[in-house]
Amino acid sequence: MSAIVAHEITQRFGSDVALDAVDLALDEGEHLAVLGDNGAGKTTLLRILATAARPTSGQLAIFGLDAVRERKALRAQIGYVAHAPGLYPALSAAENLEFFCSLHDVDRKRVPEALALVGLSDVARRPAGRLSRGEQQRLAIGRAVLHSPRLLVLDEPDASLDSDGPDLLASVMRGRSVVLATHDHALANRLCQRTVMLRNGRSLGAGTRLRVVR
Repeated sequence: MSAIVAHEITQRFGSDVALDAVDLALDEGEHLAVLGDNGAGKTTLLRILATAARPTSGQLAIFGLDAVRERKALRAQIGYVAHAPGLYPALSAAENLEFFCSLHDVDRKRVPEALALVGLSDVARRPAGRLSRGEQQRLAIGRAVLHSPRLLVLDEPDASLDSDGPDLLASVMRGRSVVLATHDHALANRLCQRTVMLRNGRSLGAGTRLRVVR
């Protein structure tokens, strides 16, 4: 079964074209890395795949569901780590995850397990605003997998992680379909079966597609 089938996904912001007729396919359980320079459209593409944004045009199916018309049903199946952690700084690490549980009808018993998975058990009661940037990124990753999603969409998840970061990412990606944006080609080759590249900045030329580079 296909996890993602995207056909001619286009995103415009006024007269600017961030994505132009992008085609993309991901098999269930496959790990795909998206590479490209700053401004290439990686974040725009990942936001659309995470159903956090709607494309201007094109078709996108995720696990056989229309990602625009049925995105509410898909939210429970997708874990998303955005470019910024998006945490509540006054809440503790555990409280951030508990708040997510209350929003998405997830059993709070999963919180200690998620904290252990990302190596934050010892700082569970520390306010998120007092965590290091790497710890905040770990907490964002823990939140993304708290509800056991089938698909992970990860926007530069290695940002600010320490040397154990690749092992953490490999652990949370295991058994899931994954689209991962990164500048690190070595990380992409280590964690993903395929890599694709966005070129030509945010404005892709007419007919340009994601190109397999490995």
